[in-house]
Amino acid sequence: MSSRLATTPFLELRGVSKHYGAVQALMDVDLDIHRGQVLGLLGDNGAGKSTLIKTIAGVVVASAGSVRCNGKEVFLSSPEIARGFGIETVFQDLALIPNLSVASNFFLGREMTMLSRNGLLGLLQRHKMEKEVIETLKKLDIHIPSVKVAVDELSGGQKQAVAIARATHWKANLVIMDEPTAALSVPEQKKVLALARQLASDGVAVIYITHNILDVVEVTDRIVVLHRGRKAAEVLTADTNEHEIISMIMGKTARSP
Repeated sequence: MSSRLATTPFLELRGVSKHYGAVQALMDVDLDIHRGQVLGLLGDNGAGKSTLIKTIAGVVVASAGSVRCNGKEVFLSSPEIARGFGIETVFQDLALIPNLSVASNFFLGREMTMLSRNGLLGLLQRHKMEKEVIETLKKLDIHIPSVKVAVDELSGGQKQAVAIARATHWKANLVIMDEPTAALSVPEQKKVLALARQLASDGVAVIYITHNILDVVEVTDRIVVLHRGRKAAEVLTADTNEHEIISMIMGKTARSP
């Protein structure tokens, strides 16, 4: 795994907090996210992981704190703004439309169109979209029967791979992967792990959320643990082990780099 980091993180979170009335979901979280690195975001249920990634993805607006992207302060107030900075999220439910083709899912909401002869109706450029999808899948060494097949006809691992490929297609700077190997067979899990490493090798920042400690040890470069909404630990993966990771998740061990 590579631990070479750019001088300036792609994303810097400082003092990020989020409350819902009297409930404090995040409290004063600092986090640096680097290109070319897989960051494991860990924590028990209710630790604040979902709130944190939704804040980064623009789904949730922080109550306090600041975010800098490439050294400049930004306000991630919507998913559209976050995507404008190259932040793409592969949520656990994948957000794929089962009865649509792979190509249609890739371009859902971002369809390539051209004007008809009367200049009024936008016509889909299906062939061009399918060609781009094929090229993206080939680059990531993802094999599916056809980009024209419905997503519902794919295996769980293929669906996950398609969701990841769709994120990278839009020139992602950061890909957030939420429980990407849940409910997958062992071979499919290995493929998803390889995709995460490949993204990092290509200079993309990756946030990897999982409860699978073996995945954490295998795929991540750095680990950040949340506990009850606070950052409880941060450590290089090479400097820890499975037992200590579990202890950090349970809030029994605090670590910082």
